[in-house]
Amino acid sequence: MTAGKVTGTITMWAQGVEGDKLPELLGGFEAANPGVKVKVTAIPWGDAHAKYQAAIAGGTTPDVAQMGTTWMADFASSFQGVPSGIDTSDIFPDAKTTAVVKGATVGVPWYVDTRVIFYRADLAKKAGFTGQPKNWADFKAMARAMQTKAGAKWGIALPAGGFDSFQNALPFAFSNGASLMNSAGSKWTLDSPQMVDAMKYYQSFFTEGIANPNLSAAIGTQESGFINGSTPMFISTGAEISVLNQAGGSGFESKYAVMPIPKQQSSTSFLGGSNLVVFRNSQHSAAAWKLVQYLSGASVQASWYKATGDLPAVQEAWNAPGLSTDPKLKVFKEQLGSVQAPPANTAWTQVGAAGDSQLERIVKGADPASALKSLQSSADAIGTGN
Repeated sequence: MTAGKVTGTITMWAQGVEGDKLPELLGGFEAANPGVKVKVTAIPWGDAHAKYQAAIAGGTTPDVAQMGTTWMADFASSFQGVPSGIDTSDIFPDAKTTAVVKGATVGVPWYVDTRVIFYRADLAKKAGFTGQPKNWADFKAMARAMQTKAGAKWGIALPAGGFDSFQNALPFAFSNGASLMNSAGSKWTLDSPQMVDAMKYYQSFFTEGIANPNLSAAIGTQESGFINGSTPMFISTGAEISVLNQAGGSGFESKYAVMPIPKQQSSTSFLGGSNLVVFRNSQHSAAAWKLVQYLSGASVQASWYKATGDLPAVQEAWNAPGLSTDPKLKVFKEQLGSVQAPPANTAWTQVGAAGDSQLERIVKGADPASALKSLQSSADAIGTGN
């Protein structure tokens, strides 16, 4: 359905830097489809969820939208199913699961978001670490050595509470074999032995003085501590690379490296990102899906990475010059081979927020088993959203 000629003005909503950068990317699409114009509305992430709710209620949704993966279930009933003519064969398999809600595929992954360890390679060498830690014990030893041998105030920056802190701690849980739900998606499994052990490990960084229990969540704090060497490790996404290179100044790029999430049972990180969706009441469905297919092209995705730092969802894009030869991006691609996404249900936002509260308690010294039992109880009361 995307091969024929299409016409009309497509409206598209996008959040954050994506909304700002999209217009300059769409010239190629409009040139290839002279009867089509794309009107982009940029929306701040903080306002977007409520704006989509209002648009759905009022019947004023755009044709196409950027949808955060954790929001898919919230609005899935308003999305069109993905037509069979849309080629998604080269998209990372785990990313495609984020667009499936109650068995229906209602979106196409646009970019992926996973987390790895950023570390000051120069300070790690000073601390006696030239290779990557093999397991959790080695990783903690590396963080401690950053303090005792390389002069850092803290070994690593870890979220101590607040918005999305539980989500940011999940790579440790996933790497220890924990899951958020059972395989049927019918029950939360937040107080499993694997989750408890992971949160005990996470807590130990604070109780042993390796991580700052009063870490500021202010924008730029994490980066400044990394650049000045006071906190030489943290966990973040691919977008962090350009931020650090710019903030660190000339030559800083060579002072740091990235590595996969430390291995326990596995080395498994969190998977997020954004999908592209077409709303049911779109008056330009054919053109809208043709736009989605264009944005899913490997060359377009490679250009998009250069413009925004968003990691391509299409695997072929990683073979483009600048992506295939970058040693830091190679680590991200490796990590994308072992990731988990939160469940695509409407309860996750509430459950994740409850997890934030319990993680803060754990950081402050609460027994992880007790805190997770409370979280499990809260999740059971919230339900599964199915």
